[in-house]
Amino acid sequence: MNTELDNLVELIKEKIMANLDRKKDIKKIPIEGSGRHVHLSKEDMEKLFGENYKFTVLKELSQPGQVAYKERVRLIGPKGVIEGVVILGPAREKTQVELSLTDGRLLGVKGVLRESGKIENTPGIILSNGKNFIEIKEGVIVAKNHIHMNEEEAKELNVKDKDLVKIKVHSERPVIFEDVLIRVNKNFKLSMHIDYDEGNSCMLDKDSYGVIYE
Repeated sequence: MNTELDNLVELIKEKIMANLDRKKDIKKIPIEGSGRHVHLSKEDMEKLFGENYKFTVLKELSQPGQVAYKERVRLIGPKGVIEGVVILGPAREKTQVELSLTDGRLLGVKGVLRESGKIENTPGIILSNGKNFIEIKEGVIVAKNHIHMNEEEAKELNVKDKDLVKIKVHSERPVIFEDVLIRVNKNFKLSMHIDYDEGNSCMLDKDSYGVIYE
């Protein structure tokens, strides 16, 4: 009888330790709150700041090769204005403005949820640097939350480019985000990007992280 009980106890211990080991192996995904920002095309950079203007790099971003410039622009919508919006580099093929839904309501611009770069049939807006103005006919989006990673990280997480996954955010107010887009590129570094509305919903802070939720 004691032998059976001892065996049961050992079995329970093994299961507990196996669960602990699995928890240790869980890949924690860093999460960054992405504030409103603008990606300018080379043509629009020159319209706003002049031909051959040299932008001043303020800081490098978490994704290799991506930077924030010191220069800022003003967004002018039908109902409001937002000052001091950061410009990210390098230049894109087409100008894109990324806002939260809250920003869109302030400006009077409809929030359209899109993957970055998918700007067809999205709202336009006016941009200014205080001296010059440009109006884009489309390009204002609410960026779909997504996770950057390289091929090795994708293999670790058992996902591939364009997959949609559930992510549980571990924070003071845990939240599960569904249909989070996986973006794989050899130049990427593991990081989930959510906008400030989403960040506020889960009380995102420096200790927060995400895991793939199954």
